[in-house]
Amino acid sequence: MKRSSIVVLMCAFATVAIAAQEPSAPAAAAAAPSAIAAKGQMLVGANGARLGPVYRVGADGSAQIFIDGKLVSIPAGTLSAANGRLTTTLSKSEVLALQ
Repeated sequence: MKRSSIVVLMCAFATVAIAAQEPSAPAAAAAAPSAIAAKGQMLVGANGARLGPVYRVGADGSAQIFIDGKLVSIPAGTLSAANGRLTTTLSKSEVLALQ
């Protein structure tokens, strides 16, 4: 009886120690920036013109696209998603100026 009580207590302390070391999933998700863009999603400019598919999403949530043969990073602050469309507040000429 005494031996089983000791084993139960050791397991309880081990569980508490492990739980204290692992970050909780919601806390880890909250630390990552929320990306609006997704790879392959078509990016549309402010005037409704298609700019191109998202090639890569940056760590900061920016969308990177190839436009006129050059890789351009569209700032995350200019991106929004509405009605299933990824839109930037920038026009094509403004995007080209980001190069």
